[in-house]
Amino acid sequence: MPTIRGTFDVKISPETLSDTAAQSGLGRLSLDKRYHGALDARAQGEMLSVRAAVAGSAGYVALERVDGTVDGRHGSFYLQHSGSMTRGAPALSVTVVPDTGTEQLQGLSGSLAIRIEEGKHYYDFTYELTEAQ
Repeated sequence: MPTIRGTFDVKISPETLSDTAAQSGLGRLSLDKRYHGALDARAQGEMLSVRAAVAGSAGYVALERVDGTVDGRHGSFYLQHSGSMTRGAPALSVTVVPDTGTEQLQGLSGSLAIRIEEGKHYYDFTYELTEAQ
């Protein structure tokens, strides 16, 4: 499975929650991303998050629709995020939602790793394209 690497820019904006969700301590954020490199795409998504009473502990889930090209193949797909932080130690899983690839990205599967260095966002996207069933 090939791995492609690049950078991305992200704008995160707070959004309104239902009264019930707000009272439970959840936060809701919208995501607006621009991927650069062999993944050349725009993405929009939604995130739900919660901070624990212990400093440095939190969790989030998110979905984002990615529209652009992967190694020159055009289409769209969804990424699913599940992240947590335990007293400052991060754990993150970002995977392609099965069977969401369109156009030349039908049959796309894979995972995306994110790292942040000196305020800049980087991705490593390991993927596979198989014939759609």
